[in-house]
Amino acid sequence: MRGATSLSSTSVVPCAAVRRLLLIATAIGLVSAMAGDPAGAAATVRVADWQMNEAAGAQTMVDSSGNGINGSIGSAIQTGYTYAGATGYHWGSTNPNGYPAKPERLVTVPNDRLNPGNRDYAVTVRFRTTHSYGNMIQKGQSATPGGYFKWEIPSGRLMCLYRSRDSRGNLLGQKAVTAPVPLNDGAWHTVRCEKTVDRVTMTIDGTTVVRSSRSTIGPIANTMPLSIGGKVACDQVKVTCDYFAGDIDWVRIEASSPS
Repeated sequence: MRGATSLSSTSVVPCAAVRRLLLIATAIGLVSAMAGDPAGAAATVRVADWQMNEAAGAQTMVDSSGNGINGSIGSAIQTGYTYAGATGYHWGSTNPNGYPAKPERLVTVPNDRLNPGNRDYAVTVRFRTTHSYGNMIQKGQSATPGGYFKWEIPSGRLMCLYRSRDSRGNLLGQKAVTAPVPLNDGAWHTVRCEKTVDRVTMTIDGTTVVRSSRSTIGPIANTMPLSIGGKVACDQVKVTCDYFAGDIDWVRIEASSPS
């Protein structure tokens, strides 16, 4: 989404409390902080850019990258929602794993161009939440042949994971990083998670960087749609849906090559 002050294109400085906690984490060596492009990003080609500024009642999430990768918006998602000068999507609170499943809480984007493959690949989301649960964005699920990636926010601490599997579902490699402090303080946060060949790097609000250790991850490609707000293949009995609650301003996908 784009507000009058171009909030979607500007990293947000953490609130004072979060800033203090991040400085403490930096001091003890959990994270590094630097200006500019701290992640040394290699994924710079725009694959999809969902500004999420559609009017109330919209059913299509429009891709502004020029690649035409549009999504379908579930009926339980409030579009045209405004907060602190920005307009985006709102997910109301819910029992994330309560029966029955609620597919109307999902945005889905069925497009193979969103598979990371062997490319350097980055997902950036501007969001806010006061809740401590839910999967924010993912393509594929835990045992999906070909692997998957996901963002989840248990206990308010955002974690992003990239996991590679072969066509039979055998694990090839995986890496994950977790924010050093909770991000469910109700403030807007812009977080970027980038996968390279052997590492995952999380950049929080443009200044705080968390990196995984190094080991080969492997290619990731599956036939499932990308989903925002929870899982696609779930029934709340055998597989929980892990629904997200909060607001998302915009989502951007970048890679080291177009496809």
